[in-house]
Amino acid sequence: MARLILILSIFTLLYAVSHSSESNENFKIDGKVLELDESNFDSAISSFDFIFVDFYAPWCGHCKRLAPELDAAAPILAGLKKPIVIAKVDADKYSRLARKYDIDGYPTLKIFMHGVPVDYYGPRKSDVLVRYLRKFVAPDVAILNSDLEIKDFVDAAGTNFPIFIGFGVNETIISSLGIKYKKKAWFSVASDFSDDIMVKYDFDKAPALLSIHPSYNEQSIFYGPFEEKFLEDFIKQNFLPLVVPMNQETLKILKDDERKIVLTIMEDEHDEKSQKLVKLLKAAAYANRDLVFGYTGAKQWEEFADSFGGSKHSELPKMVVWDGDEEYLSVIGSESIVKEDQASEISQFLKGYREGSTIQKRISGPSFMGFINSLISIRSVYILVFLVAILILILTVGKEEPLRVGTRDEAGAGLTASSGAESSEYRPEDKQD
Repeated sequence: MARLILILSIFTLLYAVSHSSESNENFKIDGKVLELDESNFDSAISSFDFIFVDFYAPWCGHCKRLAPELDAAAPILAGLKKPIVIAKVDADKYSRLARKYDIDGYPTLKIFMHGVPVDYYGPRKSDVLVRYLRKFVAPDVAILNSDLEIKDFVDAAGTNFPIFIGFGVNETIISSLGIKYKKKAWFSVASDFSDDIMVKYDFDKAPALLSIHPSYNEQSIFYGPFEEKFLEDFIKQNFLPLVVPMNQETLKILKDDERKIVLTIMEDEHDEKSQKLVKLLKAAAYANRDLVFGYTGAKQWEEFADSFGGSKHSELPKMVVWDGDEEYLSVIGSESIVKEDQASEISQFLKGYREGSTIQKRISGPSFMGFINSLISIRSVYILVFLVAILILILTVGKEEPLRVGTRDEAGAGLTASSGAESSEYRPEDKQD
C-alpha cells in the first residue's frame, strides 16, 4: 500500500510539472493581447517581468473603445528591449479576481512589475499609451555624456512626464530620488555638456537641477542646497505645472500632494480673459510654492465648479482654498476677482488666507476621490434603483397597518426617507463604467 501511494504521488507530481510546463509554453511574447481567467492569471503574471492588464466588462462602453487601442499597442510593447505584455480579464465574469485586486470600475488598468501590481491612470490612445508605458521599463536614472545624448533623452521622453536633468549634480542623490519617483518623471544626470546647453536651458552655473514640463512649455532651475530633502521638495513641486488645469487626470496626480489647492473658477478657461488671468496666477504660484494653484472653467466642468458655489450663474472668476476633502475656505472680502487690477486682487486673496481671514464651507459635491471616480455607469444606476425598489416593496409588504387619514402623505415621506438613506450609503468613489 505504501508503495502504491508513493507511485501515485510521483505520477501526480510529474503531471503537475508537465501541466505547469504546458501552461507556461502557452504564454509567448507574440504581440497579441492575452485573454486571462482565474485558471491562468497567476501563471501569466509570474511568466513575465512586465504585464499590463485590462480588467474589463463586456457591457462597458469605455472598455469596447479601449480594446482596439490595446490591440494596436500590444505588438509595439512586445518589441521593446524589455517587453511589456498586454492581457485582459473579464472582471465581470471572474469576480474572484476582481475582488482580489479591488476592481470597482471598468476598465481598471494595472501594470504588474515582477508580480507587483501598480495602478495605471495614464492615456489610453495606443501611441501615447506606448510612450507612457515605456517609462515603467526605462532605467531609473539615465547617464548623459554629451549634448547629443541630452537632446536624444529629452526627445525620447516625450511630453507625458516632467523631465529632470542634473547638471553636475551628485549621481547618488538623483538615483535615490529617481528610484522613488520613477513612475512620475524622467530622471537623468548630465556628466558632460557644453556652454550651448547652458544657454539653451537658461542656467548659468553648475551644479544645477533642471525641471522641464514639455506639455506645458515650462521649466525651472534649482541651484541648491543639494541635500536630499531640498532636492525632493523641488522635484515634488515640479511634478505639475505652476498653474494646473483641473480635470480627472490632474486630480489623480494631486491626490498624493499634501499642499492645499488655491482654486480659481472661471466662466470659460479658454477665453482670452481667462488666459490672461492664468498668467497672473503663474506669477503668484511662483512666489507661493507651498500651495498648488489650479483653475477650471464652469463651462468645461460645471459639476466641479458648482461644488464650490462657482457655477456660470455666479460672479466669476472667484477663488477658494481647497484641502482636497469635503471642505474649502473662502477669503472674506475676496470672494470674487472681477476688478480691473486682478493681480492686486490675487495678492489680497492670498494675504487674507495667510492671515486667517477666512470662512470654512462645505463642498456640495463629491470629495477629492469622489470627483476622480465620478463616472457612474447606467447599469449601476439601474441596479441601485432596482435594489431600492425591492427594499421598499419588502418594507411595504411587511407592514399591515390600518388605512388612516394622511396615509398617502406619510407613505410619500417614507419613500423619500428610504431613498435618502440608500443614497447616503452610496459612495461616489465606487466607480463603474
